[in-house]
Amino acid sequence: MEKGAGVISLPFLRADAGAAAAAATLCDVRRAAPAARASEHGRLEVMLANYLPILIFLGVATALATVMLLLGTLLGRLSARKTHEDPAKRSPYECGFEAFEDSRVKFDVRYYLVAILFIVFDLEIAFLFPWAVAMGNLGLFGLVAMGIFLAVLVVGFIYEWKKGALEWD
Repeated sequence: MEKGAGVISLPFLRADAGAAAAAATLCDVRRAAPAARASEHGRLEVMLANYLPILIFLGVATALATVMLLLGTLLGRLSARKTHEDPAKRSPYECGFEAFEDSRVKFDVRYYLVAILFIVFDLEIAFLFPWAVAMGNLGLFGLVAMGIFLAVLVVGFIYEWKKGALEWD
């Protein structure tokens, strides 16, 4: 048979010292692979064990929510059967007299403006307390930043005052 005719020469199949060392290393890796897999499997079990309390919490929460919904539905249907016979319960209002006015009354926009202004200036106070507590650590930069913040709020307050948003005529 001629050399190369129908014979495939693979470098890792040569019988020399390098091939023997490579084969030995391959055998060592194969022997070490189950130990590495076991170690990796152990780390995976530890990681999953850390998530077990979360899984238990979600399961208990789901079960509790389901039980509460079913109990509410069941008790509501059982108690509703007894009250449907009462004509007062079927009337639109239980306060004793019929409504004398439409309940859909438009609110004045100024009510909402005053409510928004209250929230804005209430938040100002909410920002002032932590700033006052940490003022010793903030130094001059904290003082200037709070001064700018308060200046913007004062300008907004003066603008609202001049526009008459705070007057309730």
